[in-house]
Amino acid sequence: MEKSLFFSKPTNYKNYFIANKYVHHHQHQHIHLINMQNPNYHENSSSSRSQSPEDVSDSKWAPRLLHECATAISNKDSTKIHHLLWMLNELASPYGDCNKKLAFYFLQALFCKATDTGLRCYKTLTSAAEKSKSFDSSRKLILKFQEVSPWTTFGHVASNGAILEALDGENKLHIIDISNTFCTQWPTLLEALATRNDETPHLKLTVVVMESTLVKSHVMKEVAQRMEKFARLMGVPFEFNVISGLNHLKELTKESLNIQEEEALAVNCIGALRRVEVDERGAFIRMLQSLNPKVVTIVEHEADFSSTRNDFVKCFEECLRFYTLYFEMLDESFPTTSNERLVIERECSKCIVKVLACDNEIGDDQGDSERRERGNQWCARLKECFTPFTLNDDAVDDVKALLKRYKAGWSLVLPQANQESPGIYLTWREEQVVWASSWKPQEKSMEVET
Repeated sequence: MEKSLFFSKPTNYKNYFIANKYVHHHQHQHIHLINMQNPNYHENSSSSRSQSPEDVSDSKWAPRLLHECATAISNKDSTKIHHLLWMLNELASPYGDCNKKLAFYFLQALFCKATDTGLRCYKTLTSAAEKSKSFDSSRKLILKFQEVSPWTTFGHVASNGAILEALDGENKLHIIDISNTFCTQWPTLLEALATRNDETPHLKLTVVVMESTLVKSHVMKEVAQRMEKFARLMGVPFEFNVISGLNHLKELTKESLNIQEEEALAVNCIGALRRVEVDERGAFIRMLQSLNPKVVTIVEHEADFSSTRNDFVKCFEECLRFYTLYFEMLDESFPTTSNERLVIERECSKCIVKVLACDNEIGDDQGDSERRERGNQWCARLKECFTPFTLNDDAVDDVKALLKRYKAGWSLVLPQANQESPGIYLTWREEQVVWASSWKPQEKSMEVET
């Protein structure tokens, strides 16, 4: 697709990235995407302006206009793309209601797709996020999000329940944590270990930190100090290790994890599998199997950006469906102009741009995959090496008790006998949004390893 069909390259790139910089400095400014000096633009924009009141009269105007624009991009309809991008730019705002926010962040991705500037935009967004991120701000944001929404705590509670059950009675525990939650999952598990009826076990926690998470060494040092202090308070013998410097999870090896023969091992994957490139997921799961863990816990978003990756419109539809639910959830959980909410939404913007506008051009230095898969898709992969480890009643009761702490709209869906995917689902307004499951290596596989 020729960029010159739609935009004047020097002017628009400059305006676009200046606008993005403004957004990241908390200033309200629309992204001026269209070359205002293009005579064809004035002709089209006049008709667009006259049509806009009718076009936005319904409550779901943003998804409709965005879908039309995605279809036009797929069809390479330059006139319609020009018309719809202008209209969306006039209506979008990162400070408005859900429609305006969806329009703002998806407009950014659609513009990048239309102009083939996705990778450049993604790098800019990543750089801006890195400059504004600190340990204190990130930790406070995570804790605030956990306070107002079970989106992440659901997976923590379900995973902790499976780990405690699988490692019950063991004296030397080793948990490999592949997540990016600054260890906020583990204080409740330490409390549970401290109150065990038998002897308090020794816990070794190995945290895998990816370069793409922008977590620096001094941050993990502070996390380690906090965890060690809490473990002492709980009376739990504790060891904390960090594996850092990985560009991709495929670089993680059994040898680097320092697993001892006498340790009972658990692997905790919170949003980890989606960070592995689609073609490398089978190999990564086989590597997890080779560790012979007592249990592997998996938590992933219920969305499919993988099977649709070669069909732009279908991938866009699924991406829009998922993030519409997510933004509506944020709308219920935070005030419209909450700083915490704005930071979370900007993080979403990186994912949206990566999925819709970068195709497969993210290189080795550009972080992880964002190709989410649904629970049944992960199950098909996992069942080649693992069998489901069903949560016991106590763990399920803990999840139910957790959801009662939050506003109405959240519920738990338990696995049914005829369901393709074991595990449990967190639903928001009856839509499945997060999938949590636990697995143990297949018996034959474990015999081969031993």
